[in-house]
Amino acid sequence: MRSFRFRTLVVVSALGASIFSQAPVASAAATPLYPNSAITAASTEILFSYKTIGSRGQVDAPASGAVYLPPGKPPAGGWPILAWAHGTVGVGDKCAPSAAGRTQRDIDYLNHWLKQGYAIVAPDYVGLGTDGVHPYLHGRSEAHAVVDGVGAAIAALPQQLSHKWMVIGQSQGGQAALETANVATKLRPDLDFRGTVATGAAANLDAVFPLANPLLPNVGIPELTTIAAYFIAGFRDARPDLPVDSYLSDLGRKVVSDSESLCFDDMVARVAGIGIGQLLKKDALPLREAMKQYLEVPTAGYDRPIFIGQGLLDTVVPAPLTAKLVTEMTASGQPVTYKTYPTDHSGTMAASLADSTPFVKARLAG
Repeated sequence: MRSFRFRTLVVVSALGASIFSQAPVASAAATPLYPNSAITAASTEILFSYKTIGSRGQVDAPASGAVYLPPGKPPAGGWPILAWAHGTVGVGDKCAPSAAGRTQRDIDYLNHWLKQGYAIVAPDYVGLGTDGVHPYLHGRSEAHAVVDGVGAAIAALPQQLSHKWMVIGQSQGGQAALETANVATKLRPDLDFRGTVATGAAANLDAVFPLANPLLPNVGIPELTTIAAYFIAGFRDARPDLPVDSYLSDLGRKVVSDSESLCFDDMVARVAGIGIGQLLKKDALPLREAMKQYLEVPTAGYDRPIFIGQGLLDTVVPAPLTAKLVTEMTASGQPVTYKTYPTDHSGTMAASLADSTPFVKARLAG
């Protein structure tokens, strides 16, 4: 007899963490899971929307996401949760993973965790699938989207989801996971946050981006130009008080404008042959402090265990940037475990599972 998995649409009204004790307003209707999901280890997918805090501090920023439930009956107290902070997909609405689908790399990764008996809560982040430009790499709004997304999911599914949760993330999502870890227990002390797994985390970019200038040579990695264009688009939207456009060349303005609608693969093709320096007409150093406020990953203030995995062959987030972060975290007494792998940026996700799976199991047990 054929079994059916379902896609459920849920709209949750939840305005940030401060008033989440109010009863959510929710409506749901089940329809078959859409074909391109391919999260085959999930019995049910739930799409939901909620309110969170945006990059300018607005408390009613709309956000969307998805919940994936393992098959079978939930354990007593509900399924423990892994909040999935996704990597770079773009900054336009059509790039939101809950609507656009996910890469095979991410599908395989999420299927692995579902098979371990964890529910997945997967926020899209502010501006992806909702109004406005996504503030790409703005850590604090990413963290709010993750924490408020977990709260919204639990409110919508109180019988199926536990209050025990961790955050896992890759690349941009690795940064988001670390930012989430730094504020999770402060924003939602009523939830039981247990720790973090971050791979290929976008860290120390606040020390790199301000050094960009028109003389920067093209290193032939269009993914880096794509990341820079997405960052400029998000930074410009989050900081309308700054003359960001005045730093861009004519080509840069066109590329950044295109980045607001092109998702990752199409954007990589768009910037083929274009280096980061070509996007600029003057030195970005005067924006250094503003970029630091926007991009900086905390090196202290963590109160739950953190696992960081890094590929030694990673050219998107080079290992020295992560090593610097870990060194500073260790020096400040943070509870961090650091592992390296002979892999590139994407390969670190699968390679790290041998270490991150028991790390998660130990923290979500009991």
